[in-house]
Amino acid sequence: MIIDCHGHYTTAPERHNQFREMQLAHFRNASAPLPVAQRVTDDEIRESIENNQLRLQRQRGADLTLFSPRASAMGHHEGDAALSLAWTRACNDLVHRVVQLYPDNFASVCQLPQSPGAPLAQVIQELERCVVQLGFVGCNLNPDPSGGHWNSPPLTDRHWYPLYEKLVELDVPAMVHVSASCNPNFHATGAHYINADTTAFMQFIQGDLFRDFPTLRFVIPHGGGAVPYHWGRYRGLADMLKRPALAAHVMRNVFFDTCVYHQPGIDLLVAVIDVDNILFGSEMVGAVRGIDPTTGHYFDDTRRYIDALKIPAADKQKIFEGNARRVYPRLDAQLKARGK
Repeated sequence: MIIDCHGHYTTAPERHNQFREMQLAHFRNASAPLPVAQRVTDDEIRESIENNQLRLQRQRGADLTLFSPRASAMGHHEGDAALSLAWTRACNDLVHRVVQLYPDNFASVCQLPQSPGAPLAQVIQELERCVVQLGFVGCNLNPDPSGGHWNSPPLTDRHWYPLYEKLVELDVPAMVHVSASCNPNFHATGAHYINADTTAFMQFIQGDLFRDFPTLRFVIPHGGGAVPYHWGRYRGLADMLKRPALAAHVMRNVFFDTCVYHQPGIDLLVAVIDVDNILFGSEMVGAVRGIDPTTGHYFDDTRRYIDALKIPAADKQKIFEGNARRVYPRLDAQLKARGK
């Protein structure tokens, strides 16, 4: 079985996007019409999925995708906490409907209703609603709800501990994933995303988070940002900062996906990072959608890169399936319940 740990609903029906536009318009100008949730039909969902993610999933040979709301549209830096909650619930409910329609192809991962400077109570409540009531298997955690200004505490700060306690209680991992950038210095997918991945890893090195939460798990997407390429730097920094070796200090709890869009990058990832810490992911349909002129294949057709690796079949099985089932135990339980 091939499990893609990183997929977003980037093709959500227009009615859903119109609700967001109404939300923001009313927030900015109280005289604008009140936002009214737009009822998306099952047929609209089917059209948006079958012509896009499901078609590509079948063409590229994956079996199941961990599916979450569109990351760049989480928009935690826009509006206030109440608006974020309303939007988040609408996004999560829509993803839940996708999974209800296609339970063999998708499993749900939730957005969190974060807002700069806001308490985490509603974040925890929405996480529990999604996991306990709706069967979600994970969540996306934004380390920078400000959208590129980085004014939130680091992920190792006790500010986040109530959320981590709930993640541990529910036994679900969090993917570290920022949203759109409102800072023109940082292109969203080319800079802000990779910056966040790399920053999160360095924060984990500097802190002692996993001493306090030894079973807490994070997936750092986009191949771990710059981390694998600079692995010697981070090992050296850990030594200079008198931190334990990374294998014990961080890598029992942190995992990278394979959203790296060329073969040399995947080769490097697997050469540097232990295979037990790598989960197959494509981010399809996502940040890079074109065809690589040097190969004639889509950049985000990442299965091809794993197939081409010169590693044992058992290691490929870990990347394609085994590691995801271990990191996402609620997914594993759902699959076993269906005889998979």
